[in-house]
Amino acid sequence: MNAAPPTPSAENVPHRTMITISAIGATLLQSLDQTIANVALPYMQGSFSASYDEITWVLTSYITAAAIMTAPVGWLAGRFGRKPLYIGCIIGFTIASMLCGAAQSLTQIVAFRLLQGMFSAALVPLSQTTLLDIYPHERRGFAMAVWGMGVMIGPIMGPTLGGYLTEHYDWRWVFYINLPFGLLAAAGLLIFLPHGREPTGGRFDWLGFAVLSTGIGALQLMLDRGQDLDWFSSREIIVEAVLAGLGFYLFVVHMLSGRQPLIRPSLFRDVNFSTGLVMMFAVGTLLVSSLALMTPWLQVLSDYPVETAGLIMAPRGLGNFTSIMISGRLVTRTDPRYLVGTGLVLLCLSFYIMTGWTPDISQRDIILTIILQGAGLGMVFMPLQILAFATLPPSLRTEGASLFSLLRNIGAAIGVSVTSTVLARNTQALHEVIGASVTPFNRALAAVGAYNPGTRQGAALLDRVVNQQAEIIAYVNDYVLLICTTLPAILLLLLMRRPRNASVIEAEPVE
Repeated sequence: MNAAPPTPSAENVPHRTMITISAIGATLLQSLDQTIANVALPYMQGSFSASYDEITWVLTSYITAAAIMTAPVGWLAGRFGRKPLYIGCIIGFTIASMLCGAAQSLTQIVAFRLLQGMFSAALVPLSQTTLLDIYPHERRGFAMAVWGMGVMIGPIMGPTLGGYLTEHYDWRWVFYINLPFGLLAAAGLLIFLPHGREPTGGRFDWLGFAVLSTGIGALQLMLDRGQDLDWFSSREIIVEAVLAGLGFYLFVVHMLSGRQPLIRPSLFRDVNFSTGLVMMFAVGTLLVSSLALMTPWLQVLSDYPVETAGLIMAPRGLGNFTSIMISGRLVTRTDPRYLVGTGLVLLCLSFYIMTGWTPDISQRDIILTIILQGAGLGMVFMPLQILAFATLPPSLRTEGASLFSLLRNIGAAIGVSVTSTVLARNTQALHEVIGASVTPFNRALAAVGAYNPGTRQGAALLDRVVNQQAEIIAYVNDYVLLICTTLPAILLLLLMRRPRNASVIEAEPVE
């Protein structure tokens, strides 16, 4: 059998631009589908005659499958080769998207979304690793900037694009839109991406995969259903929490003691990478939760229509785009830790500004603040990738990239669950505190005709006002919580080091 052609070095990779475009297309496929189906859920619910709890499995199945299948990406790339795995996952994702669009029952679309999530797991880490390999060290800042735009902007564009397709066409087009982009990305990589090293035949760690899958699946179910079942007052949530903790504990023990574990412990010997994992988890909690808080704030508290709310939130992507491009140019000329620190400070500043928001705040102030927030996220995300992977050997990059994606996704799930739970519980508690003074015996209220609690109409109006005030304060508490999550991450930068000579890691060939 003929040997594969030698892998070109990063300095002389042919067709680098076409590979980059194809890789970014694959990244956008995955990141868009994290949120594009959210706005179409009510329409799917009507088509399948499903309850709210049942239709949310369309989202949960995708997220859970993607999280579980992220960990073995490194082994799969080594076993089958990165290029075949990459192209196969894009084609599989595209086919699964078509099946989702053609689904005729709730069971079918949940099964097809599981399949779609399984194929999507490899797209982001393989895209990141491919770009790290085809660009020399001095241009890695640009490569990660372009890749970061695909990861960051996809979830922001998702609700807007999904709402447009659902409103003007049909919810099925939320999935059909993946066909042309998936085919183009697969064709581009098939034609232009060079072959890597020969696939290896290493043994797959089934035990490690089983316990990690149990931990991730149980954690995702607990986070998704916790609020509806009142958390640990429910036996189901307790069982899921025990399974999640046990699964992660057994995985760590097996990883440290097994001969060929699913994730090699040598990854964690790199201080920059290990610290970057913790920081990426923290950034993940902010990435989606801040967006999830903004949507109901605009639509419920400020009473904006759906289309207007989407347009108001769109400039966050502009802030992302601008800061990613600026940090991409600066990252090789200055210490990346300063850029990450600046981004975290900008995030804290945006959350601090949002603690003073009221429903009558102007659109201008909202847009300026979320642009600042988007700029902070973009300035953290891309330089953090450079710092974490700068000293990691090329043989560990695919495994490291998949672990980065896994921690980011788990952080996002925990962030959304915690902030939504804190918001709901604080709103309820503050409603009772504020409502304690709203009684028919309060003479000040009785003097206000329409808001007289002694009448049925007045009591209803007062209850609405009290609930609104409770929600405003609850949102303030959530933004304070996000500040408290962001500030400790700044201290982690003290553990990271800027590599003196990152070019020394280029000697080892690419997988």
